[in-house]
Amino acid sequence: MTHESLTADSLKAFPLPVPHEGSKDERGSALVLGGSRSVPGAALLAGIAALRAGAGKLKIATVESRAAGMGLAVPEAMVIDLPETPEGGVDGARASESLQKMAKGCDALLIGPGLTDDGPTTKLAVELLEALPDASFILDAAAVSGLAAHAAGVRRHGERLVITPHAGEMAQLLDRSRDAVEADPLDAALKAADLLHAVVVMKGAKTWIVDPRGARWLYEGGGVGLATSGSGDVLAGIAVGLLARGLAPLPAALWAVFLHGEAGKRLAASLGPVGFLARELSGEVPGLLRETGG
Repeated sequence: MTHESLTADSLKAFPLPVPHEGSKDERGSALVLGGSRSVPGAALLAGIAALRAGAGKLKIATVESRAAGMGLAVPEAMVIDLPETPEGGVDGARASESLQKMAKGCDALLIGPGLTDDGPTTKLAVELLEALPDASFILDAAAVSGLAAHAAGVRRHGERLVITPHAGEMAQLLDRSRDAVEADPLDAALKAADLLHAVVVMKGAKTWIVDPRGARWLYEGGGVGLATSGSGDVLAGIAVGLLARGLAPLPAALWAVFLHGEAGKRLAASLGPVGFLARELSGEVPGLLRETGG
């Protein structure tokens, strides 16, 4: 099967929801579960990106030691403080029940940015998938690596799910070497989509987006400057914002990759090919949405 190039023209087949005058509820509610004592900013980057992509409401759930600071840094968000492990990560066993209650009514959840414990994070993500059948999900970073052990359960919900691994996380998911994933990222993406029945965004210098039926799109890349700390958190945040607005998982993934990459191109043109910051990407998104009709 051949692939399709991901461009502004190819995205015309997946129109964005048209915003109307009305309440913020119309554009949906996103929840970002992420951050840790040592990496609090990942959830911040993702949350701001979700709002820049047009989500109407935002909740950020993070470790209790960083929650107050998060509320000040992102005053637009409702911040949920979660039980914390001695190492500074989210205590998934103690947080699961309260998260299920707080996430009810949310249209889309992002789990993973800045979370530090792969096993507990994956377990918590699967519990939330089971408990919230009406929500769509983006799983990123620590929420991806251990999914193979829960594949049978995840498959039941794959139609509501996008995963956004880089090569290292994909290597853990498929029990391959990182070199093997980097040598054939499309094959890795296809295997992961088949394993989980989910949409896969295989991040890299060129990004592959694969759906469970085997269709695949290739985005040629927004430039070397996107290879910077926090860039993937922004991509995942854009995706969850688009899910909250009502896009299905595949269109949300396609649009997120395109908007993230085009934002990188614009910053490269205005600032230079490297040296721009991940936090600057989100600011380019509203203008790109305006130009593309969203």
